[in-house]
Amino acid sequence: MSEIVAVISDFGGVLTTPLETAFLAFQQEHGIPLQALGSAMAAAVERDGVHPLFELEKGRITETQFLGSLEVGLREELGRDVRLDSFAQGFGTRLAPNQELIDYMAELRQRGLRMALCTNNVREWEARWRAMLPVDEIFELVVDSAFVGTRKPEPEIYALTLDRLGLRGEQCVFIDDFEINCQQAAEHGMATVWFRDNAQAIGELEAALGAVAGGP
Repeated sequence: MSEIVAVISDFGGVLTTPLETAFLAFQQEHGIPLQALGSAMAAAVERDGVHPLFELEKGRITETQFLGSLEVGLREELGRDVRLDSFAQGFGTRLAPNQELIDYMAELRQRGLRMALCTNNVREWEARWRAMLPVDEIFELVVDSAFVGTRKPEPEIYALTLDRLGLRGEQCVFIDDFEINCQQAAEHGMATVWFRDNAQAIGELEAALGAVAGGP
């Protein structure tokens, strides 16, 4: 088995507080039932033939187009106008840096590991999310779905990340808070850590790196 020389990390939900918590707070503030949002998303898929969130994260539609599509569906579902123009700002302010994991990633860089970030994100949000951590000090490579036209768990984004690192999957460990994203990384030969909490993730990363499990 090849020695692991690189760590590929997700951003939202790993290096931040949980995405679900931020989303739920915004949803409750605007009085949008989860079922209504799901129905609006499904209606957009039926209407346009593509999933609007996936298209947004692949940079094929703008944030304005995405929110406009949801507003149409929510109007039909709820019988009232719903304005989502404050979504990005509201969602972003409810996310906080996961400082323990950020510090740990910085330490891994200092220990000589090559560090990459692979994120499903939104083109218009780049400045906002990058301001949450010292991206360029920690990560030599950032693969942002909105700028490369493919998203996790599509196989192309993993192949692209490995190609830009110039490494084989067996030389990398991948961490993400979605199990399906980890499963696809494993298909590319990577060791994987499905993030649930900091202690668990650090312990599993250390074990994958061949150090004493439980952290440095």
